[in-house]
Amino acid sequence: MSTDTTAEPMRFDTKIAVLLRDDLEPWQRLNVTSFLVSGLGTQVPEVVGEPYEDADGVAYLPMFRQPVLVFEATKETLTAAHGRVLSRALPRAVFTSDLFATGNDRDNRAAVRAVATAELDVVGLAVYGPRNGVDKVIKGARMHP
Repeated sequence: MSTDTTAEPMRFDTKIAVLLRDDLEPWQRLNVTSFLVSGLGTQVPEVVGEPYEDADGVAYLPMFRQPVLVFEATKETLTAAHGRVLSRALPRAVFTSDLFATGNDRDNRAAVRAVATAELDVVGLAVYGPRNGVDKVIKGARMHP
């Protein structure tokens, strides 16, 4: 394993972005982000790097191989981004306001399934894909402070 820290920084042709509605409470922002990114690694294995190991040989789970950029936007911008991600067929995860009232995966899936696509109250969206495609999806959003 190379430990050369003088190498050129890695540039990725792809982007992982999380878009959060700007009216969420701080705990909701963290919770939504965690849930959203958890789905990407299961369906897009190339986003996951190699396992970690410290100097004593203790193993740690692999993580994403590239940064996750977190953005925020108004409800209207998030709704538009949801429509754009669907039209581009990029890998995506969605978190709706209804999920704040559920407590497990089964109920989460049922809550999303109960609402038509156009009626989803989207509070968070994760997307992965080519940089320019992701940038078009999140157009109008700003970096999370």
